[in-house]
Amino acid sequence: MRVYEGNILTCDAQDHVYKYLVEEGGRIVHVGNELPAKYASGTHVKLGNRALIPAFGDSHIHFASFATFHAGLNVSDARSNVEILNMIREFVPKCDDKLVIAFGASNHSVAEKKFLTRQELDSVCPDKPLFMIKYDGHTCVVNTKLLNILKDKVKDLRGYHEDTGEMNQEAFFKFSDYVSSSIPPVKLLRNMQVAADYLAEKGFGMIHSVSGVGYTMDLDVDMENWFAKGLNNGLQMRVYFQTMDVQKAKWRKMIRIGGCFDSALDGCFGSADAAMLEPYERTDNKGVLYYDQEKVNEFCKKANREGMQIEIHAIGDAAFQQATRTLKAALDDYPRKNHRHTIIHACLPTEEGIQICKDYEIALAIQSAFIDWPNEPNEYLESLLGDRAAKLNPFKTYADNGIIQALGSDGPCTDPEPMVWIHKACNNGAESLTVQQALKMATYNTYWMSFDEQERGSLEVGKIADMAILSRSPYETDVTRLDTIRVEQLLLQGEPYRKISQNPIAQVLRGMK
Repeated sequence: MRVYEGNILTCDAQDHVYKYLVEEGGRIVHVGNELPAKYASGTHVKLGNRALIPAFGDSHIHFASFATFHAGLNVSDARSNVEILNMIREFVPKCDDKLVIAFGASNHSVAEKKFLTRQELDSVCPDKPLFMIKYDGHTCVVNTKLLNILKDKVKDLRGYHEDTGEMNQEAFFKFSDYVSSSIPPVKLLRNMQVAADYLAEKGFGMIHSVSGVGYTMDLDVDMENWFAKGLNNGLQMRVYFQTMDVQKAKWRKMIRIGGCFDSALDGCFGSADAAMLEPYERTDNKGVLYYDQEKVNEFCKKANREGMQIEIHAIGDAAFQQATRTLKAALDDYPRKNHRHTIIHACLPTEEGIQICKDYEIALAIQSAFIDWPNEPNEYLESLLGDRAAKLNPFKTYADNGIIQALGSDGPCTDPEPMVWIHKACNNGAESLTVQQALKMATYNTYWMSFDEQERGSLEVGKIADMAILSRSPYETDVTRLDTIRVEQLLLQGEPYRKISQNPIAQVLRGMK
């Protein structure tokens, strides 16, 4: 039995702050401002200026991809293409894999203000296939060696650019699928173990992973499910199948479907292919809606009738409108309470869409990490969107309309940093949230989104003691310094987090039982 004394931030319905929390047998048995005598003999942990909160949750991460890129070459901090090329040149001889993967290149944060080309990649890596993915996770550039492997399969697809080696839309998905499926399963599992331990260091007790990026027979989806079920240290994973094929999810007895890739409605601002109602500034380009309304309606109606929770990627306002209309159509077709359907990103909403979310209780998995993002700076967004840039990420408007929002990383696009999410959500101009709102969006709301709030997500009697200790209380920290708060410890089921030590194959076999 442990008695925590100090700043207990419960994230309950009233955002209570208490002086005491008692954990016994992995459960919370008492919270309050007084300590009953029967708990006095417990081991006391004095928090001092620190704070105890529920463990964080990531409402949207591509876990297998994050694990892969976390183990590869990350160039997101490079400030010139010359620096990126030098990083690749140094990395390639150390890479034992048959294919070189690099992540995080941005044409906005480098001095040249342009994306690398196939020819430039050839200059530092001519003999191995090389896959360089853009920071937004929706575009890549490939070298000639990799291009030649898939050329015949992608040359007629939308987004194929042989001259530069840049791939967008369907062409990008085809290359991404190939790269994902080329990673040996055991290596992927090891990378996932390392990534899980890394996320635990950040204070995460749960992640929502969207899976399904090209493995034969969707093996990656199965591996993530088995990986999640095989964890024995308290870390929680909920897997969403990125598909519009309801039967695939039903066959696996999965209740969560959707995400990005095959179930994305549009692209992103980084590649100027997020679907817009009006053209981007000084162009006639409105981005790309991947599917017509009829196809999306058919998918959502079928999944909703099967009792599944649906998630849909929508960034531009045209995509947001399509997403809200299709979820409305599905719920009109087969009304359900407590469905917890979710729109991912929701960067640029419409008034009609906001009203639908409010009326039909549609939740949002959002990324405040995109705000003032060096890889996609405000200046670029303003040049792309004009006055519409000021309407991005209206978190307060969503909250004022009673729409439940949960924060997430969209990893590997951004590194999962929950206190950075909270900081940005609370420093978002007229659309800023209170610290209490933002903390709940990084904790309770994520657990609510996957139907886990009865057991986790807030510090209440009877719940599992999944908790994190922060270096300071965010309620007592200036909002301009929230991002300086550190996670000191993660506690799952009341115990300090244990790094994954089991053999990855043994973990999967455990999860298959």
